[in-house]
Amino acid sequence: MSTIEFNQQFGQLSAYLQAFAYNLTKNGEDARDLFQETAFRALTNRDKFRPGTNFKAWLFTIMKNIFINNYRKKVKANTVFDSTDNQYYINSGASQVINEAGSNIMMDELNGMVENLDASIRVPFLMHFQGYKYQEIADALELPLGTVKSRIFFARKALKSTVRDRYAELARIYSDEEETA
Repeated sequence: MSTIEFNQQFGQLSAYLQAFAYNLTKNGEDARDLFQETAFRALTNRDKFRPGTNFKAWLFTIMKNIFINNYRKKVKANTVFDSTDNQYYINSGASQVINEAGSNIMMDELNGMVENLDASIRVPFLMHFQGYKYQEIADALELPLGTVKSRIFFARKALKSTVRDRYAELARIYSDEEETA
């Protein structure tokens, strides 16, 4: 194939190549760059084209291969290699000591509040807290189911009231929650 024939066929297919380039890149500027690179490679390697084969397929293959190579370069360029020392254990915070004194004190105070409840509401409440179901509590205490539910409700209400009286700040939080409920 002569240079003139090669250039004519390339010119006829340039619109298809530009559309294919845009289809690959989805960006006008990148599509123009891809088309230009394809034209350059096709012209410099025109001696490698075998006459009698599909010229359009040859050009599209060149373009697709350029696009794939550029994509791989981009992905490799975006890979960041961290060569710093691995200081995971230094920064992990695994050596932190958690001070649970505040929560232990609060639990002791709550347990004291529960112990100060009347036995008629404390026992069903503690059983429910331990994981017993309402019906199991009713059977164990030989009480009607509704009575058990009421006593647990009254125990919760009494504990909330005790906490409100003892902690003004917590009382504000609980009252805000009840208003939104």
